Amino acid sequence: MQLYNYFRSSASFRVRIALQIKGLGYDYVPVHLVKGEHQAADYASRIGDALVPTLVTDDGAALAQSMAIIEYLDETHPTPALLPADALARARVRALAQMVACEIHPLNNLRVLRYLVRELKVPEDAKNAWYHHWVRSGLEAFERQLALLAQERAAQGLPPSVLCWGDTPTLADCCLVPQIFNAQRFNVPLDGLPLTLGAFNACMALPAFQQAQPSACPDSEA
Repeated sequence: MQLYNYFRSSASFRVRIALQIKGLGYDYVPVHLVKGEHQAADYASRIGDALVPTLVTDDGAALAQSMAIIEYLDETHPTPALLPADALARARVRALAQMVACEIHPLNNLRVLRYLVRELKVPEDAKNAWYHHWVRSGLEAFERQLALLAQERAAQGLPPSVLCWGDTPTLADCCLVPQIFNAQRFNVPLDGLPLTLGAFNACMALPAFQQAQPSACPDSEA
């Protein structure tokens, strides 16, 4: 397999985590978003939205969108599973993952921030305020959801979660960790989020998350 990705891309980071959890080898192909390499014809022609990540399977199929890629990996390499066996638990995990991937991340990715500055002429401090607002409010919602799930687990007689759901990594953890990395990079206040940061810290104690982090990538920059 080949993974076309950018070391700072949250979506790429999610897929790298999933690949590491499953112990799957792949060729790392860097695509520099800031330099616009994703818009080059030889890359953009392979994938409709000309974004990262793209996973090219051993059969040559090019897969787009991190969430779809991770679920493909989970279906084709089911152990260890990134989604629980129980249907309700799967829905809980998918909801957590989508809170990050569909609610928080789209408002603070590179092309949105560039549009604010280049097209709408938003000053740098206002752009940063936008970023802080949407990331912080999204993580506060994530924290509330984790608290509700903790209550649900307790009512069902299940042990408290160490990670986002239970004590093994799931799709939700694959999404949360890159978002926290970005929040830290842009100095978003993370106080008052004990469950969220507890899950993040527990993830980062695991080798798969350490090996997938941006600083471990061959195209990493300071």
